[in-house]
Amino acid sequence: MPDAGIFTQTKKGRYRDKMQTQWNEIILQATGARDYQPGEVIQSLWSGYGEIVRYSLSGTTMPSVVIKHVKFPSKVNHPRGWHNDHSHQRKVKSYKVEMAWYRDWADRCDDGCRVPHCLSSKTVGDEHIMILEDLDASGFPLRKGQLDLPGVQTCLTWLANFHATFLNVKADTLWPTGSYWHLATRPDELAVMDDETLRDAAPVIDSMLSNCQFKTLIHGDAKLANFCFSTDGQSVAAVDFQYIGSGCGMKDVAYFLSSCLSDREHEQLEEALLNHYFDALNKAIAKHGCTVDFQVLESEWRSLFPIAQADFYRFLVGWMPTHWKINDYNKRITLDVLAQL
Repeated sequence: MPDAGIFTQTKKGRYRDKMQTQWNEIILQATGARDYQPGEVIQSLWSGYGEIVRYSLSGTTMPSVVIKHVKFPSKVNHPRGWHNDHSHQRKVKSYKVEMAWYRDWADRCDDGCRVPHCLSSKTVGDEHIMILEDLDASGFPLRKGQLDLPGVQTCLTWLANFHATFLNVKADTLWPTGSYWHLATRPDELAVMDDETLRDAAPVIDSMLSNCQFKTLIHGDAKLANFCFSTDGQSVAAVDFQYIGSGCGMKDVAYFLSSCLSDREHEQLEEALLNHYFDALNKAIAKHGCTVDFQVLESEWRSLFPIAQADFYRFLVGWMPTHWKINDYNKRITLDVLAQL
């Protein structure tokens, strides 16, 4: 049996040996492999909650898989100093939600909103593993730190197809309200906010988004780093579904654009990029045969786009007032929103 890599870095003894045997059986059964070997650590999970590791396989047609291994630490070192039981429970739930996403919903995604296929997701003791398709091996090997205009449009097309796929879906196993910055899950960040006007308006902004007529499933963390690109850059797949849940699609769009555009680019390109998104959304809704008045949906979501921008800005100024995503543009948008409330 191979060295199990990340799975051996826990306490020793019979209990650990038993868990090790269970992990081995789960991996081999899920992949149909004869043997496996740990490879590169792709990423450590936030605050030391585990790792994402690529494993090479032998004795099967798949060359490799990616395993997301979640193990809750006894001591948490949060990069920004934000840690308490509330934040811990939020993270615990996020991994349960992600497992539910892959189990119950991910298979609905087609090539228009490509996601990794999940071979298995299991809980043993207080640890979780998700055995996922290796998107690198499936034709999505590129990760990008910045995008040109066609690249931004490609990701917006993915979001449009994703939102169309899950329009009006009720998903009780996911977050009732998607996005990792949702107000109800961030009371500590709200409490320390210096801007009293924004703090007082935060529940109103949240209510406007949460009570919109047209809802879909939103990715909830649709930043550039969570998109995997094909070699030619014409196609993308997305990963990291810990904060998927119900909501207005504009939350994903506003958050994504903040992850890849400067404030000047945002101001110059926003209208054209929104036009691209809604054109793609209209086509995707028609493809799926959804019965919806698209003009009414578009009108509502366009009006909520600055609200979604202000909502994310609210989180940032409470969480990290010096964050690079805080700029004159989104501050001005937020001030305009506050003036109109």
